[in-house]
Amino acid sequence: MQPDEPLDQPVVLAMGFFDGVHRGHQAVIRRAKAIADERGLTLAVLTYDHHPALVYRPLTEADYHYLTVPQRKFELFEQLGVDVVYQVGFTSQLSALTPQEFVDQYLVKFHAEVVVAGFDHTYGPKDTGNMDRLPEYAKDRFAIETVARHEEDDKKISSTRIRQNLADGHLNTVNQLLGYRYLTMGTVVHGEARGRTLGFPTANISHDTAYALPGIGVYVTRVKIGSDWYQAMTSVGRNITFGENRPITIEAYLLDFDAAIYGEVVQVEWETRLRGEVKFSSVDALVDQLKADEQATRDYFNRQNPRISTRLN
Repeated sequence: MQPDEPLDQPVVLAMGFFDGVHRGHQAVIRRAKAIADERGLTLAVLTYDHHPALVYRPLTEADYHYLTVPQRKFELFEQLGVDVVYQVGFTSQLSALTPQEFVDQYLVKFHAEVVVAGFDHTYGPKDTGNMDRLPEYAKDRFAIETVARHEEDDKKISSTRIRQNLADGHLNTVNQLLGYRYLTMGTVVHGEARGRTLGFPTANISHDTAYALPGIGVYVTRVKIGSDWYQAMTSVGRNITFGENRPITIEAYLLDFDAAIYGEVVQVEWETRLRGEVKFSSVDALVDQLKADEQATRDYFNRQNPRISTRLN
């Protein structure tokens, strides 16, 4: 639920941008949920409509691509038991607030009884608006819970780390850090129909550019059409065998599937990377590789538990 006005009741408030809602973020929200359950309170999340970096500095290309767009982020919040989401517009006016003003205008007015955030969460100027100094600004009006750093392989779990691994095609690492399989969505559109002539008809899936994509390569995926999931091998690439300087496309070959699905909004759940993109010397060589990719995809799924795990555990 996204109320227009703060609820007129005490809440446990989890703070963060939460891009990716990865395992570190989940620890924050789960701790807030435990406190809310103990106290019989509503669990609320305070987050932002875009990355705060947009206000503070020129953005790099990576900054434009989120791991979770709002719809997906809210779905993950719901799975974690969040009752209310306050999505605040992160503007220059908001960034100009002193830490004390931020606490007074948001945390207090949202009726926070307990505020929960990660150890490195900041608000207002970074040198003063941190979790160590939050008790100073809270003035005993609410309790504070700081969640410790979460690591994997002795390195911090972070959205930046996940984005880099995603760009490198390291899906196993991405999914391990997220705690669920990475997911994107798009609409099935007409492509060049070349796959059908090769014996591998693909669904060409438009891409919401707000989402980060896995790096160029061929992947084992699952594709959700309506309420059903289908096993697939999916290419993110430029089809360089057929020319240079082509745009990046997403093409999914659904195993044992033959139906027209143009216009369908589908979800793609990314499992693991099979290989990089290759420029083949002939169409026959490309077809041989596609056959090998299909077999590798089938072998992968034969080794896996068929349970779908887009949801958080």
